[in-house]
Amino acid sequence: MPFSVKPLNLPHRKLKWLILIEKYHRWYSPNLNLHVEMLVFGDRGFPLILFPTTKGRYHQNKDFGLIDSVKWFIDEGLVKIYCPDTLDDRTWYDKGIHPADRARNYSWYDKMLLHELAPWAMHETGIGKVAVAGCSFGGYHAANFAFKHPEKVAHLFTMGGAFDIKMFTDGFYNDDIFYNNPVDYLPGSDIADLWNINIILGTSEHDICKDYNIQLSNILNKKGINHWLDIRPNASHDWPIWKEMFPHYLSTIK
Repeated sequence: MPFSVKPLNLPHRKLKWLILIEKYHRWYSPNLNLHVEMLVFGDRGFPLILFPTTKGRYHQNKDFGLIDSVKWFIDEGLVKIYCPDTLDDRTWYDKGIHPADRARNYSWYDKMLLHELAPWAMHETGIGKVAVAGCSFGGYHAANFAFKHPEKVAHLFTMGGAFDIKMFTDGFYNDDIFYNNPVDYLPGSDIADLWNINIILGTSEHDICKDYNIQLSNILNKKGINHWLDIRPNASHDWPIWKEMFPHYLSTIK
């Protein structure tokens, strides 16, 4: 089992050795008809599904230091983080197939999350809901899952997220696109659990996705859904600010 060890400065100058537990999983998904790869960090705590950015692989959030930024939460058993692959190269970013096929493939990806990954995470941790999070386009995956299935989600954390996928559909529109586009279906949704999610939309002053966050915040405000639109000053759309946001957001998990 891979692991890393690092000393942490604690109060009273005591040292505690932290062991980051990391496990690799690969399984056949009947909903996708292909294999999915995933890294899992921690052995207990609140289950959190963390998505990579555009076309990122399951190991991206580790490679870019996002996992290290919340190592304390993992080692203290406060969260258990599941980092799956996305299907970006077969869905919204696949220009070689018709937009209807991109949307259909994404609907199957959503079914994998709903019927395979989320139940797995809840069963392993013994907790009846998950948290979802992601940076950049990973924020879209997290928000779409949370708003479509709020009965399964307790916390939503996005960092530099974009939430309108019509830019990827070449003007084509159908039900699969509508029901995977939060800015379209959320205004009319009345699922009671929407009002129970701890929602944080993280963005920054120079973030190329800031307007998407303001748009989504306005939708939530009109519905009376409590949330925090966190606009950080003097920062852009990049990993350094996301690594500052993520531990702050995890500290709100009760």
